[in-house]
Amino acid sequence: MGAVKGTMTRAIPSFALSQFYDDKLDFARALGDAFCEYGFVALTHHGVAEEVIAANYQTTKAFFALSDPLKRRYYNPANGGQAGYTPFGIEGAKDSQIGDLKEFWHTARELPPGHHLSSHMAETPEVAEISDFNANSRALFHALDAAGQVVLAALAIYLGEAEDFFARRSDMGDSKLRMIHYPPIADLNTPALRSGAHEDINLITLLVGSGEPGLEVRARDGAWIPIATTSGTIICNIGDMLQRFSNAVLPSTTHRVINPLGEGRLLPRYSSPYFLHLNADVVITPLPKCVTIENPVRYAPIAAHDYLLVRLFEIGLIPRLPPHLTQELSAAPTPAQLSGDANATRA
Repeated sequence: MGAVKGTMTRAIPSFALSQFYDDKLDFARALGDAFCEYGFVALTHHGVAEEVIAANYQTTKAFFALSDPLKRRYYNPANGGQAGYTPFGIEGAKDSQIGDLKEFWHTARELPPGHHLSSHMAETPEVAEISDFNANSRALFHALDAAGQVVLAALAIYLGEAEDFFARRSDMGDSKLRMIHYPPIADLNTPALRSGAHEDINLITLLVGSGEPGLEVRARDGAWIPIATTSGTIICNIGDMLQRFSNAVLPSTTHRVINPLGEGRLLPRYSSPYFLHLNADVVITPLPKCVTIENPVRYAPIAAHDYLLVRLFEIGLIPRLPPHLTQELSAAPTPAQLSGDANATRA
């Protein structure tokens, strides 16, 4: 196979994920280089059926159309928003004083009964009011997880590791399919964004959008680039866990969802990002091959579950941290600051 080349889609490269199987090393180099440069790519020929995406959106929209009291039956503040429903205004970008203009649902991974990681992971409630809601979300969860593992296999090769390096560390990961509803904006003077500027927590994110505009990625020069979520295309980006593993070789890039202008504010927006996470007991530490004289160790080792708790605390989904993590936070730069430092280094 000749050199794999990404075509430009709204200023980020686009790759046919199926090409990975034609020449794994060539594809891995091209995809890894694109992620290093942009942090985001668009994926086509990814194996996620449009019928699965459409069915999930149908039941997602039906759920968010339920009354607030019905939806709140599925809200459990004790699990930090890790499974089930989270209402408007709960989650916000770090250092923001106001919550984002969104409500969302998390479908979490189902573990085998008695699995040793069960205590670290929330259980997804069954929605009684909407037939096939849970079945449709789980079908999309598994389809995106399969596509994500192909991306991770390519990135493992790119980083000089065995193809299954990340697969062995995320096969029972605390991954989440998030279904988001951004409602019409009645208050045209609201200071809140649909989703404030942030980096993702996890290894990689795969986003299927319902077509409405609003997603923007911050380029290395600080400019915001609009990203289209078109039919047949999945937007994929690096998260902070992979940035830490790669010692910032693969960057976690800042993005946001802005409020549309004019009459567009009066329309809702839906999206379904899949956050692919590590197994809870995996220790995230920079890979030796990513540490050089020019790029010394940036991050201290931390267990994936502890790192998740740190980030959930930062964005307001849990009220407090275990004492050892609280102490660590006060003694070291926060993960978000480290992400910012890596972004600044690439500028």
